[in-house]
Amino acid sequence: MRGFIRKVLYYFLNTPKVSDKVSLSGYSRGVQNITFGGANKVPDRCNFSGKVSLGFGTTLGYNNFLHGNIQIGKYCQLGADVAIHTTNHPIHYMSTYINKNLFDGELSQLKEVKKVVIGHDVWIGHNAIIVGEVTIGNGAIIASGSVVTKDVAPYSIVGGVPAKELKKRFSETIIQEIEALQWWNLSTTELEKIKPLFFKDLNTIDSLYD
Repeated sequence: MRGFIRKVLYYFLNTPKVSDKVSLSGYSRGVQNITFGGANKVPDRCNFSGKVSLGFGTTLGYNNFLHGNIQIGKYCQLGADVAIHTTNHPIHYMSTYINKNLFDGELSQLKEVKKVVIGHDVWIGHNAIIVGEVTIGNGAIIASGSVVTKDVAPYSIVGGVPAKELKKRFSETIIQEIEALQWWNLSTTELEKIKPLFFKDLNTIDSLYD
């Protein structure tokens, strides 16, 4: 009987709640802190605080942890267990402790508050962590398990702890062409017109338009 009840509860808890802006699955905390751009997906067990904005088409992963001032562009994809922190405990004072147990929490005013800006069409792999004041360029890929502490150039692949650039995804010519095209700002009708470009292997050509 317990097994049956669990299955029923699991079914109802994981049935997506769909609105005109977002599809919510399972149970997440702090969803009221997000500004949705539309066609967003938030799966189970995500946690948000501060000021978070998601661009159109951006989807999150299971158990994402987004805390602070975070701006994520359009058509981004985050894997499971991704964490983004834009605040940090004070390190240049006598104590790093900021909870109410010490001076009724007055030391919280000393914490560092920064911002993370993530461009468009960014893929962030499973268990990646982004901390501090970081800007991640359009089209970048963050490898699974990476810890990003510095800016990431557009269309670069980074990995490691701390994350370092491994290579560029495309040639400089193609990168400039994609940046000029800004496909993420196009309407559905406009995207249909350039659909063949999305099926080209860009490692085999010199220009997006070859």
